Amino acid sequence: MRLLYLITRAEPGGAQVHLLELLRGFKDRAELHLGVGEDRDGFLIEEARALGVQVHILKHLLHPIRPHEDLLGLFEVASLLKRVNPHLLHAHSSKAGFLGRVAARALGIRSLFTAHGWAFTEGVSVGRKALAVTLEALAGRLGDGIIAVSEWDRNLALRYRVAAPNRIFTVWNGVPDTSHRADPAREPPRIAMVARFAPQKDHALLLTALASLRELPWTLDLVGDGPLLPEVQALAKRLGLAERVRFWGRRLDVDRLLAEVQVFVLTSNWEGLPLVVLEAMRAGLPVVATDVGGVGEAVVEGKTGFLVGRKDEAGLRERLCLLLENPALRASMGEAGRRRYEEAFTLERMFLETWRVYEEVLG
Repeated sequence: MRLLYLITRAEPGGAQVHLLELLRGFKDRAELHLGVGEDRDGFLIEEARALGVQVHILKHLLHPIRPHEDLLGLFEVASLLKRVNPHLLHAHSSKAGFLGRVAARALGIRSLFTAHGWAFTEGVSVGRKALAVTLEALAGRLGDGIIAVSEWDRNLALRYRVAAPNRIFTVWNGVPDTSHRADPAREPPRIAMVARFAPQKDHALLLTALASLRELPWTLDLVGDGPLLPEVQALAKRLGLAERVRFWGRRLDVDRLLAEVQVFVLTSNWEGLPLVVLEAMRAGLPVVATDVGGVGEAVVEGKTGFLVGRKDEAGLRERLCLLLENPALRASMGEAGRRRYEEAFTLERMFLETWRVYEEVLG
């Protein structure tokens, strides 16, 4: 089988890491090609080439909506499809998913799109939601199938009639196992959040909640970069937390860092099924997260961690206080999270279910 994967950006992120795992998992089962937008950060490009994947750079496949560039990008994707002539196009990210499905339909090539969270999910602006629904509904009619990374996302797509029910498949994300395990009961507790500094992730909610718990002996590790990093650093200073918050920037050894902390937090305003939550469960950490997207399909409330409402500062503070004061609870939730990972979120399960979707789409 000849597979062409398509994605807009090569920078490290959930969609890129997910796609890289698919390349690793299927490199011995198919001839693999990767089409990717030109990106200053070539993380995915370098990793794919190291695997022996044929990489094709598409200089007009850009993230922002720019009609002229997008038209050129459509022709560029169509040209790539003609050259590679894959049995299946598997697109990731909204722009690549739209242009890829339009071009594939015009050329009679089967196409599949993985939605790593919808652009019309809860928490996004009304204008952005309306545009996203219109474009995804059109692309959904042109493509041959959609993989949703959570049941929540599948149900959201059905609600907005993005595609017929028999063409939307749920495949939970998976992450590779490692030997790094946390000790959640260790004192004093360290808290970690791994997320891009962007409005979606709402770091301010976490800092504000922790500012009311300064009497407890915690420290906070923030991993990632992004446009709001200076703003979040300034907020930590204003709240008097500068000595207790460490900003690590981007790290490629997140599994090692998670093995050193005792509590994991994610305060996103919207998500698909975030890999970092699965990585925290894999490490044996209790997770406190906002109940958005498919997060609640991974985190079992009261068993592997706690779920709080979006923007619920009081609820977040209460759950963090409970865990910070109770090392035994941290340990039991961490063990339950590790078991949950082993049962539902391994790479092997994700590979198996994804390949089954390929076979069904190809008939």
